Parts: sequence; structure tokens; C-alpha cells
Amino acid sequence: MLAEILAHLRTQPSRTGSMIVTLYGDAIVPRGGSLALSSLIDIFRGLGIEDGVVRTAVSRLAADGWLIRSKRGRNSFYAISPSAAAATEAATPRIYGPISDTWDGHLRLAIDPGAERQSLLDAGWATVHPGVLIATTGPSALTSTGTPEALRALAARAWPLAGLAARYHTFLATFPADIAVTEADAIRLRLLLIHEFRRIALRDPALPRALLPADWPGHPARARAAALYAGLLPLSEHWLDTNATTETGPLPHAIAPRRFG
Repeated sequence: MLAEILAHLRTQPSRTGSMIVTLYGDAIVPRGGSLALSSLIDIFRGLGIEDGVVRTAVSRLAADGWLIRSKRGRNSFYAISPSAAAATEAATPRIYGPISDTWDGHLRLAIDPGAERQSLLDAGWATVHPGVLIATTGPSALTSTGTPEALRALAARAWPLAGLAARYHTFLATFPADIAVTEADAIRLRLLLIHEFRRIALRDPALPRALLPADWPGHPARARAAALYAGLLPLSEHWLDTNATTETGPLPHAIAPRRFG
């Protein structure tokens, strides 16, 4: 199964550095945040990624402030930086958190927000018309109401729902409901699973169901990710216990964060 998933993912642009960030945020931060370069290479070698590509990627991440390098003898270790740890922590609820469906039925409007436009976009607002931004929550002097059909049409204009739906469908096709893996493959499939789901979830505006198409694939995709993650977690954690190291020896036991609760 790992080979089939990799065959599909290799058709996409190379993203080793981004995958390393995913690995740290998902599996290494709960274990202290530091990992031996040799362990990192071992994980990615099983994905068919050459050692030199991993070395180049971690060097770039260190130069960009995502990782901090240390050496002990001839061995190198990379720890996630405080700023990168804060960024991954901020993204965690959007990747693993439950779907919230609390909504008062009103869309907030911001008319010609000027200098505040970018901060609103960063907070999840969307452009529905030049100079007009909308959101499902937040303070606003103006609100929009209408029939359910009209509000769904407005949401489809403002947010890239069609593109997101296509990506969710691809995710569901790539990761089948039942995956049987060895312990060695479990950590790699867990990495691929979370990395692919993360790339979509962080772009999803997490709209309430009332604004989404009835057949919205984001909900079954999240359920699929949660079920597969739960199945891969025990084996992948045991692999980390017995194979991955940091400066002081084996990785510390995970302070297990709540994932897909």
C-alpha cells in the first residue's frame, strides 16, 4: 500500500522540506522536538528520498529559522525552533481539531477595509466582490442574511470550495479506508497521511454545514484521516520508541496531544 500511495504522490512537486516540518509538528514536538539527522534520513529513505536531498532540506530549514542544528561528535541533531514550534501549535487545531458547526446564520461584511484587508484575509475572511470581504464570525457593523440557497451561493463565490472539494476527493482516493502496514511503514504512512491532509485542511475556511454543498467531501475526508491516524498511531509510536534517537539517546516518550478528538 505504501508503494501505491508513493506512486501517486511522486507525480506532485518535490516538498521534502515541508514534509520535514510536518513530521516535527506531528510526531517529534510531542517527544521533545529534537531528532538525530540519521533518524530523519532513515524515515525519508523509506519513502525513496535520497539522503542528500534530506541533508539539503534540513540545512535550508535551519537557515530559514525553522530548525536549530547541534552536533555531538560526528552526529548531527535538529531541534525545532521556538518560533516554528509556535507556528505548528497554532496550526494544530485546524489540522486535528473537531469540526465546529456553531453559526448564528449571519455573514459579516467588511466594506473597503483598507489597511486592515490583509489581516482580515489572514483571519479567514474572503473577498466576495472587489472591496467587500465576508466571514462567518467576527465583529462587523454590517451583516448579510438570505435564503439558505443564496448564502451557499455567496459562500461559493467567496471561498475556493470547488477546488477544495477536488482536493478532498483526491485525498479520499489516495488513502483507502483499510490500510495494512508493517511497523516500519507505519511512521512513513502516518507522515504522508498527515502531510497530505494538512495541505488541504490549512486552506479550508471551515465553513458551517449550512454554507456547504450537501455532498461536501471535507467531512468524510476528515473522518478517514482520523480513522487511519488512529490505526497507524500505535505502530508508528513504537517504531519511534525503538529506532529514533536524539542527543541523549532514545526519543522521550510522547506527551500525547489530543489528535482528531
